[in-house]
Amino acid sequence: MASSAEPDSKDDATTASVVDKYNVEATEILANSALRLPITQAAPIYEQLLSVFPTAAKYWKQYVEAHMAVNNDDATKQIFSRCLLNCLQVPLWRCYIRFIRKVNEKKGVEGHEETRKAFDFMLSHVGSDIASGPVWVEYVTFLKSLPALNAQEESQRMTALRKAYQKAIINPTHHVEQLWKDYENFENSVSRQLAKGLISEYQPKYNSARAVYRERKKYIDEIDWNMLAIPPTGSYKEELQWTAWKKLLAFEKGNPQRVDSASSNKRIIFTYEQCLMYLYHYPDIWYDYATWHAKSGSIDAAIKVFQRALKALPDSEMLRYAFAELEESRGAIQAAKKLYEGLLGDGVNTTALAHIQFIRFLRRNEGVEAARKYFLDARKSPNFTYHVYVAYALMAFCLDKDPKLAHNVFEAGLKRFMHEPVYILEYTDFLSRLNDDRNIRALFERALSSLPPEESIEVWSRFTQFEQMYGDLDSMLKVEQRRKEALSRTGEEGASTLEGSLQDVVSRYSFMDLWPCSSKDLDHLVRQEWLAKNINKKVDKSALSNGPGIVDNGLSGFTSNSTTPGNVIYPDTSQMVIYDPRQKPGSGISPSAVTSGAPAAPNTLSNPTVAMAGGGTTNTLDEILKVTPPALVAFLANLPAIEGSTPNVDIILSICLQSDIPTGQIGKSVTPSTQMPACPAPSTSDISGSNRSHPIPSGSSFKPRDRQSQKRKDLDRQDDDETSTVQSQPLPRDAFRIRQMQRARGSTTSQTGSASYGSVLSGDLSGSTN
Repeated sequence: MASSAEPDSKDDATTASVVDKYNVEATEILANSALRLPITQAAPIYEQLLSVFPTAAKYWKQYVEAHMAVNNDDATKQIFSRCLLNCLQVPLWRCYIRFIRKVNEKKGVEGHEETRKAFDFMLSHVGSDIASGPVWVEYVTFLKSLPALNAQEESQRMTALRKAYQKAIINPTHHVEQLWKDYENFENSVSRQLAKGLISEYQPKYNSARAVYRERKKYIDEIDWNMLAIPPTGSYKEELQWTAWKKLLAFEKGNPQRVDSASSNKRIIFTYEQCLMYLYHYPDIWYDYATWHAKSGSIDAAIKVFQRALKALPDSEMLRYAFAELEESRGAIQAAKKLYEGLLGDGVNTTALAHIQFIRFLRRNEGVEAARKYFLDARKSPNFTYHVYVAYALMAFCLDKDPKLAHNVFEAGLKRFMHEPVYILEYTDFLSRLNDDRNIRALFERALSSLPPEESIEVWSRFTQFEQMYGDLDSMLKVEQRRKEALSRTGEEGASTLEGSLQDVVSRYSFMDLWPCSSKDLDHLVRQEWLAKNINKKVDKSALSNGPGIVDNGLSGFTSNSTTPGNVIYPDTSQMVIYDPRQKPGSGISPSAVTSGAPAAPNTLSNPTVAMAGGGTTNTLDEILKVTPPALVAFLANLPAIEGSTPNVDIILSICLQSDIPTGQIGKSVTPSTQMPACPAPSTSDISGSNRSHPIPSGSSFKPRDRQSQKRKDLDRQDDDETSTVQSQPLPRDAFRIRQMQRARGSTTSQTGSASYGSVLSGDLSGSTN
């Protein structure tokens, strides 16, 4: 609603509902406006709302209460008859029982009997709802209030009370514990001796109901009971509700209370009915409900569900096909045929798929001649597309074993659909099954002579594939050249494609997923062709640095199996720093890692091109090494190669102990001059003598771990004595340091090359050895 005024008037709300009848906000405004109007003016508004939201129990309740307020009993009864069975919601049904009690309160015994029947009717429909506890309490209270003029009536009243209690306590509701206590008191008040046996009999059933209630409540709490039934929009909230209902249905289908089959099925039906109040426009819920009935043996119930589903979603072809399938599977051919005819309609708006499915249905149930007659009669339909010709021809060929008829159908369709490349390709596939290479070539020639060049790309590709597979060398080369000449004028491929390339050879001598070259060579060829096509264009530098992997839709051979040409853009890898431990010191970066326009610098480092924080790059590390402390460079140079994801901790700690790195003061941060910039590591030998390259982490990632961890800050602030022994230090939380301290405690001699390894790993002085 695009209006500057507040939409608090009836006209504004009505206008909003017309714009979008499923607009929830506008609907709420409209419903609130009806509350302030007399029933004569509000009734049209309610009818409008309920025509859009027929399962909105809150609007039905609001509508019926408006009639009850003016004592319009006839209208109230009519509304209840329209909504009760489709809206299994406790507040609406309590409104119904309130109306029944009001109507019958002055009718004496007859009125009491009518009220009792109404209670039984209500509890048979919503008595298993988790929120039906107050209904059971109200029913028990009503039974207690009934007058008993003699002993027989008193006995009948007590029997009715006992049955009501016993039904109530086996239903998992919010009030199940209260109802059990009331039942115990009731039985003890009647007869303690009888109560003992009855209570011991129903105690396990009550315990089961209470346990199931606790489990069911977890699923119930996830459901929004104020949600309006609108067509799915894909919102996150709707998906959450769909998931919550599916979980609840799966829970109920598992029969958690271990009751008999009839009771379990009744509970499942109730849950489905409640679910459809909110997911009314979800065809999958209707289908699940109907198929569950069918699998349970209730075919009639499944048919009724499908009928309701088609009334709710009349445009759903899926549900109509599913319904027709059910009817056909049970032998109701005429009922299924009627459903198919409903899809066909008047023939003007009939879809091609409806024609195809009806032809298949006729052939299955009425024979080949019936299907052929319908095909011939329906050919003049405006929506009788080439799909129907293909489907019927393949049906005649594969099912009826009549290749001549199939060939005639394809030829008849060719007169109408020569301009459809997909139809041409389907026809060629059919001829290929017949091994009719002469007619295949003739078909290609006929089609390519009539198709516009821009629409003939896939036909040319298929023609080329056919010649490469079945033709001789001369025909193969001629078709390839003709294809290039035809497509060079379309803009799909430039004039450069008229020249021969190695890609033609690759395309010519490949088969399925077998290629006459490596994937690296294939990427190189694709890259070179892309560069050749764009040699005279201004190409973005980032695109040039992308490296091999840009596939254009005009490339021949490599994308010939795709029916839909398109550009495949690979990500820009120019900013990636690749660590390869196989590189040797002094070898420089490998040619495959050098991006276009970025020459390799002769340096002993493994990768001279480094992505900086600001997005720029540098081709040498000389400047970086100048500002790096020598001790830190020496330490990094001695780091071993990492074999896998977990380094050898003992070797790392040993290198730390042997490195001549100056120790800082306790608890002080590393000065900016000692922080590492983002750069690769120098290639040096590890302890074992193997040559590896080691990446140097950035300054942010090379900070000591104890300084990054909040939990270690207290340890950093401790004022340790530099002369204290390892044994006098408190146990740190770092697993590596704990291991080293345990070793230090177990030895009496000092370690070789004693140094403060704590300053290297954690940033503080953990202690020195004696």
